[in-house]
Amino acid sequence: MRDTPTRAILLYLTLTLAFSAVIWGLIIWSGHLYMGFGLIVPVVMWCPALATAVTCRILGRELRSLAWSWPDNRYIAAAYCIPLLYASVAYGAVWAWGLGSWNSEFVNQVAQEFGLQGLPRWGSLALYIMFMATGGLILNLSTALGEEIGWRGFLVPELAKGMSFTAVCFVSGAIWTAWHMPLLFFADYNAGPNRPYAFACSTVAFVSLSFMLAWLRLKSKSLWTAALLHASHNFFVPCVLDNLIRNTSSTLWYTTEFGAALAITCSVFALFFWSLRSEVEWRISDKPMALFGSRACDARY
Repeated sequence: MRDTPTRAILLYLTLTLAFSAVIWGLIIWSGHLYMGFGLIVPVVMWCPALATAVTCRILGRELRSLAWSWPDNRYIAAAYCIPLLYASVAYGAVWAWGLGSWNSEFVNQVAQEFGLQGLPRWGSLALYIMFMATGGLILNLSTALGEEIGWRGFLVPELAKGMSFTAVCFVSGAIWTAWHMPLLFFADYNAGPNRPYAFACSTVAFVSLSFMLAWLRLKSKSLWTAALLHASHNFFVPCVLDNLIRNTSSTLWYTTEFGAALAITCSVFALFFWSLRSEVEWRISDKPMALFGSRACDARY
C-alpha cells in the first residue's frame, strides 16, 4: 500500500474501530465497563496501540518512528502537574461553593484498609495519595500508553503533516471523543446525571485535553509526555478527587469527567496551550499544505 498521510490515517482509524468494536461488544453485552474484574479496560485502551502496530506493519514503517525518545525533564514535570492544576481548581471550586462535601467515609475506608494502628486517618490518607501518586501512576501509565501510542504517537503527527495546530487538536479530539461514546451511551461509562449532559461535558473536556496532549507531544517530540499527562489525569481525577468528594443532590452535575467543573477548567487550560500554538506549528512557505490535497509534505519534529 502506498504510504501517504491520508491512507495512513484512514487505515489506522479503520483498524482502531475494528479492534475496539470487538471489546465494545463484550462490554455492551454485559452492560458494565469493569466486567471481568476490570481486566477488559486495559484491553480496550490498548486497541489504538494495536492498530498503530498493524498500520506500521502494512505501510512498512518502523515502530521506533513513533517518538519513543525520553523528553526533557521539564516536559515530564509539566505532564505530571498539569492535571493536578486544572483538577484542583475544578474540585476546589465545587468544595468552596458547597456543591459537594468531604467524603469522610472514604477516608475511614482508607484507614481501615491500611490497618496501621495508632496512625491518624489523615496519615493513612497521605500514604494512600503518596502510593497512588507513584505506584498507582505507573499502573495508569501502563494503560494510558496504549491509547497514546495511537492517538498522539501516530494520529497527531500524521494530521500535523497537513493541518494547523488548531485543526489537529479539534480533529484528533473529536475522534478521541467519538471513540469513548459507544460505552457512554450503551454501557455504564458515565457518572453524570444523564447521558446527554455527560456527552456534552465530556466532549468539551476531551477536546480541551487534546490541545494539552497534542502541544506537549509536538513540543517535546516524545509520546511519553502525552502518556504521562493522560495517566496523571486518570490518577488525580477518578482515583483521588472523585473519591474525596461526597456526592450531594447536585454534585455529579459538576464533578467527574462528565461534569461541568472539569470541562470549564480544561477549556481554560486548552485556551492557554492554543495561545502557544506558534511554538509547535510548522510552516512551508508560511502555509500548511492540505492533508487531503494532491500531495503532502514531510513534517519536521
